Amino acid sequence: MLDVKYIIHNLTTVQKGMEKRGTEIDFSLLLENEEKRKTLLLEIEALRHQRNVVSDDIAKMKRSGKDAKQSIDRMRSVSESIKMLDKDLVETESAIHTFLITLPNLPHDDVPKGKDDSQNRLEKTHGSPRVFDFPVQDHADIGDALGILDLARATKLAGARFPLYMGSGARLERALINFMLDIHTKEHGYKETLPPFIVNRATMTGTGQLPKFEADLFKLEGWDYYLIPTSEVPVTNIYAGEILQEEDMPFKFTAFTPCFRSEAGSYGRDTKGLIRQHQFNKVEMVKITTPESSFDELESLLANAETILQRLELPYQVLTLCTGDLGFSATKTYDIEVWMPGQDKYREISSCSNCLDFQARRANIRFKRENAKKPEFCHTLNGSGLAVGRTFAAILENYQQPDGTVKIPDVLVPYMGGQKIIENEK
Repeated sequence: MLDVKYIIHNLTTVQKGMEKRGTEIDFSLLLENEEKRKTLLLEIEALRHQRNVVSDDIAKMKRSGKDAKQSIDRMRSVSESIKMLDKDLVETESAIHTFLITLPNLPHDDVPKGKDDSQNRLEKTHGSPRVFDFPVQDHADIGDALGILDLARATKLAGARFPLYMGSGARLERALINFMLDIHTKEHGYKETLPPFIVNRATMTGTGQLPKFEADLFKLEGWDYYLIPTSEVPVTNIYAGEILQEEDMPFKFTAFTPCFRSEAGSYGRDTKGLIRQHQFNKVEMVKITTPESSFDELESLLANAETILQRLELPYQVLTLCTGDLGFSATKTYDIEVWMPGQDKYREISSCSNCLDFQARRANIRFKRENAKKPEFCHTLNGSGLAVGRTFAAILENYQQPDGTVKIPDVLVPYMGGQKIIENEK
């Protein structure tokens, strides 16, 4: 959420930022409500002062035996006026808040302007795509042929866009989760967490999923609870409503969770395989930092995600998202795209974002500097480290062999109990 004071004092800058995102916002109602709020506060303060004066007068009259009825009636009238103005103030502040939580974050100056993902900026590539001397298959066909991925029976169990891993497929998924968590905790300094997979409305609002993106979520019928779309949601909110100490920062968390997304608006896209699922596994990284360190932390967050792909020896590229592809809460995002030979293109496998104080302001996460009078809002960052199902798919496609088997990446062999090849398990 943006700071209303910042908007008012930097209105032209804010309008340009929204226009850069391709969003036209009419701020006139916000400005009117903010002026109304200030006026109401002054009126309420004046009336409260008046009520205090009258109250003192009544006490003096009673002590001296004088009739205080007229003053008491006057105080009741003042109290009634305060009550009505307080109600107006609550309604006005609610209208301001409702407006603010619908605004996206402002894009960083470094973010390129663009309409969609075709205008994202390529930053670098790593590794060279493998040259195959046999017909390349995609991961869905490979997994089905080996008997380790049964999407047809998953559809019977739940419906379209749900996975069912079998045998070595299930073991490979588990191996990837453990491998990613071990790297992030043992080498990158993140604390492992295991958060709830179901959260309340306040938690979803804190990270920006609500109210704007409710159609993208799975909601529990009869409950004001939601299945998490990513562990960014519960993990970022761990310290919601709290004041942290500067010397304890940055906080770095990693978590494995299943993720649940309705994929509203994605009809007909990526219907085959594991690329776009209603349920998928992901290892997430979350950082809570001081404002001056957040962009350095973004670079290290990106490097941490890249490490996983480098150890797996999977080719990838890194892009800076343009404004048209930038997420609601982010000011700047790097996407990592892994090479998928079965699709003959790079596909997103991680997004690493700096949200500045946008989420912290919504969730009221603050920190106190030593000797500072007031606490400040933290900066929050998040990144996939990595999307496990898509990593599974990338391994099947990049490590497929001429005989239909799949070689296990060397770093995963210990996590697979020494297994080096996935053979037909049907």
